[in-house]
Amino acid sequence: MGDTSHAGPGDAAGVIGTQRWSRLLPITFITYSLAYLDRSNFSIGIAGGMKQDLHISAAISALVGASFFLGYFLFQIPGAVYAEKRSVRRLIFWSLIAWGVLASLQGLLNSAFWLIVVRFFIGVVEAAVLPAMVIFLSHWFTQRERGRANTLLILGNPVTVLWLSAISGYLVQATSWRGMFILEGIPAIIWAFVFAKLVQDKPQDAAWLAEGERSSLLATLDQEQGRIAVESVGYLQALRSRNVVVLSIQYFLWSLGVYGFVFWLPSIIKAGSGVGIGSTGLITAIPYALAVVVMIINGRASDHSGNRGRYVWPWLLVSGLLFYGSYALHGNFWAAFVLLALAGACQYAPYGPYFAYIAELLPRELAAPAVALINSLGAVGGFAGSYLVGWLNGATGSTNASFLLMAACLVLAAVLMLTVKPPQTGRRTDSGEVAESGVRQAV
Repeated sequence: MGDTSHAGPGDAAGVIGTQRWSRLLPITFITYSLAYLDRSNFSIGIAGGMKQDLHISAAISALVGASFFLGYFLFQIPGAVYAEKRSVRRLIFWSLIAWGVLASLQGLLNSAFWLIVVRFFIGVVEAAVLPAMVIFLSHWFTQRERGRANTLLILGNPVTVLWLSAISGYLVQATSWRGMFILEGIPAIIWAFVFAKLVQDKPQDAAWLAEGERSSLLATLDQEQGRIAVESVGYLQALRSRNVVVLSIQYFLWSLGVYGFVFWLPSIIKAGSGVGIGSTGLITAIPYALAVVVMIINGRASDHSGNRGRYVWPWLLVSGLLFYGSYALHGNFWAAFVLLALAGACQYAPYGPYFAYIAELLPRELAAPAVALINSLGAVGGFAGSYLVGWLNGATGSTNASFLLMAACLVLAAVLMLTVKPPQTGRRTDSGEVAESGVRQAV
């Protein structure tokens, strides 16, 4: 492969054309944004009166969090395998409808028990969204494009929290926490039909794609798959491989920090600053605005370099150190918040390169369950983060212990990333064997 360090979106790895970028990436961005909206507005609802109205104690709050992440954990791998073997389009269509209905249903509940049940099923129907989208993008974008493509997908996370935090607080003020849930679930249902109309599973099925772009894309993707020097193994053996196990643990620790931050930041800001729920939402949006900027820069740099690892672990290390710095300045809320906002942005910066890296470690048919397993451990980390940070804050009466926990987890995640072995590449012979080319992607 020639030098593509200066390739633009449409000419990376020899693929000419921009139709895929202008059509597919806005669609995937909006889809993941809606998933993250209906997952994360729960924290705004809690801060906006849901806790009092449904009598949600600390123990019940833990069960609500556990129910979502249990459903999310259990259905990751089945959903990802279905997406690879059958259809991403069909899976996402029905998932959008289901989670939109369930998300709106939260606004009609009068019982914490039924909230636990509904949150479990939201976890179930959202479980395969991220793995399915990562696999979907691997069908449509080359290795030299995936850092940017995955970044634009996962930008749906901080961008959603950005406007969610800014708007949802005022929506609660204008209606109630119930009105917020009902109104914010409807867009997913509408979008399901738009998604099904505009998306095809693979380039071969897209009548809108120019023939030149289609043929060069398929040829490049076939060449990339042929260079992955992995013996023919089954799902279970691939999931037990050293890299997948290490990345699963690493993503658990990373997600513990991220979800501890996401779920409890509004409450931390409201308690520390003393402002109202509307202003709390605006302040909460600041770290996510910073995250959007660094994610775009980091994803592009990763594609230009072709080296994924160095665009992941430094950000996590810096984030951990900033969390510690925020802890050290806990006596001055606004100074501590500046470091906290920077720490939150650094947590998000590596997502695009990270998921591009996972998809490149294994052949496509094995990458789907690997992405799902790693993301499912992230779900467990998400529950651990949302639960432990809340528990520590309540038990100690301050955020000091939870900040130290998040700092330690992010530093460990950075260290583990350094131990991932880069994929061995080679060329497949006519007999199906792989001749090692000596080309390696160093971490």
